[in-house]
Amino acid sequence: MINNWLDTIWLIPCYSLIGAMISIIWFPAITRKTGPRPAGYVNILMTFLSLVHAIAALTVAWGQPAYSLSFPWLAVGGLDFTIDLQISDLNIGAIALITSLNLLAQIYAVGYMEMDWGWGRFFALLALFEAGMSSLVICDSLFFSYVILEILTLGTYLLVGIWYNQSLVVSGARDAFLTKRVGDLFLLVGVIGIFPLTGTWNFTELAEWAKSTDVNPTTITLVTLALMVGPMGKCAQFPLHLWLDEAMEGPLPSTILRNSVVVATGAWVLIKLQPLIARSPITQQAVIAIGAATALGAVLISIAQIDVKRSLSYLTSAFMGLIFIAVGVGEIHSAYTLIFAHALAIALLLMSIGSIISNTITQDLTLVGGLWSRRPITGICFLIGMLGLIAFPPFGGFWAMLDLISHLWEKNAALAELLLLINGLIAFSLMRVFGLIWGGKPKQMTERSVEPLWLIVLPMTILAGLVLHTPQLFTTWGVISDWSVLTQPDALLLIGSSTVGLATSAYLHLNDKVTKPIQLPWQGLQNFFAYDFYTPKLYKVTIVGLVAVISKSMYWFDRFFVDGVGNLFGLVTLFSGQNLRYSTFGQLQLYTLTILVGIGILLLLLFNRTL
Repeated sequence: MINNWLDTIWLIPCYSLIGAMISIIWFPAITRKTGPRPAGYVNILMTFLSLVHAIAALTVAWGQPAYSLSFPWLAVGGLDFTIDLQISDLNIGAIALITSLNLLAQIYAVGYMEMDWGWGRFFALLALFEAGMSSLVICDSLFFSYVILEILTLGTYLLVGIWYNQSLVVSGARDAFLTKRVGDLFLLVGVIGIFPLTGTWNFTELAEWAKSTDVNPTTITLVTLALMVGPMGKCAQFPLHLWLDEAMEGPLPSTILRNSVVVATGAWVLIKLQPLIARSPITQQAVIAIGAATALGAVLISIAQIDVKRSLSYLTSAFMGLIFIAVGVGEIHSAYTLIFAHALAIALLLMSIGSIISNTITQDLTLVGGLWSRRPITGICFLIGMLGLIAFPPFGGFWAMLDLISHLWEKNAALAELLLLINGLIAFSLMRVFGLIWGGKPKQMTERSVEPLWLIVLPMTILAGLVLHTPQLFTTWGVISDWSVLTQPDALLLIGSSTVGLATSAYLHLNDKVTKPIQLPWQGLQNFFAYDFYTPKLYKVTIVGLVAVISKSMYWFDRFFVDGVGNLFGLVTLFSGQNLRYSTFGQLQLYTLTILVGIGILLLLLFNRTL
């Protein structure tokens, strides 16, 4: 019976899919009779079953070696498509994280979307996300991981565009889908290109192949660069980062799931591909460069945003950039701890922000303020999430960054210094958000703001408890082995960077004597950060402009050449027919004479040629 918890771990995604399929029956005719709520309750129940199964399996798998399961699917043309699964305490722990966050997000959605009637579609898509992510973490096949990522891309498009009667929502869903498709296309090229080299798509076998086989440096570089672009798109890394910002137009409960664990699916695949990436120094440097550029650039953009959801979305991109750096330098352990610490902390931050948006009806940081006396529970939860994301002991973000920086000093001191700068800027950005919302005096939008429904407060406080207990979890898992490291130089530098960022931002944004919002002395630089380094305009001038020129050229060729030739033959035929009708008299003997004359002329011409 105990072993069945592990052998049937593949059932966890099925629970979510069952809930999604049941939700589909809540079309308008049934919703008018029962209301939309049963669709949400069904999915909450199925997610709870998934979480129970995952926790039970984790207690069995803890400390045990990983093992594999294979399910034959299709063999054709020399290709053997086998669904390979890897069962380990790490993978099952990831499933427990996904299902627990989705369960809290769904309970949160019951309160947040109380007046919305599209529950059937919304909760079904949340279940699709859960099923896809749970399948991905246990999948040991690059090919099927690509298939799952494609399903998640479709889910993002549908979930962001769920309020399809709003133009901004529709354009945001479209832009998010097209941006991610760019990364997916390159990933597909890499998936196809790696198979002739290795003869397998199994991650475990790919890692063994990378350790023991010599391969042409140019070939492996091209293939790994293509494989890298896929996770770039999923993790919203420069220059494929705009989709996460556009996805903020969707419902906030889905944003909680997307910004915490959905974006991390790209990082998960990147970690799996690290043995291949390590074979190409060029690809390693590219991963590090992209992660560093995104981490620094995204946090600077975040500080200049006045939309609170967008500000937090850019911090997600920045944190994913740190994970790219960890993978580029080969620190897999640090990458996993960063994913876990970020998922819990950013989910709590988004829940806190959603609590404010739910009854102030604004996302503009310049229109809120003075909420500490009115919203203390939400404010405390935001502070816990903020401290959990940055390097502030004893929270999880501190231990994750400490684990990374201790290796960066040995491999690349410049990256360690960059990590200190980014950590300080993240602390500055989060304290800025806190100061603008909870500091100062109440404004028109916050005069009557109170704590929301218990369905919003309950999951938020439970998640705050999980963030507070992250150190205990890390101690149990062996991430924290000795608390005396708090006095070492690396720890002191990280604490110093966090303190400087928090103190500087608190002085500026909690000080009533400082005019807010704070503007940089040079307006051009302020706009440069606020408008995302003008990346959308750069897209329009380059990629969009190139596509527009090609499209217009193809239109001209089709309109005036292809259609022109067809129209020419049509006119000739029409003109000939019009002229011939005047020679039609309806007399059979005249037609026969005409045919005989024509045949005679042809025979004379042939006879003359033979002579």
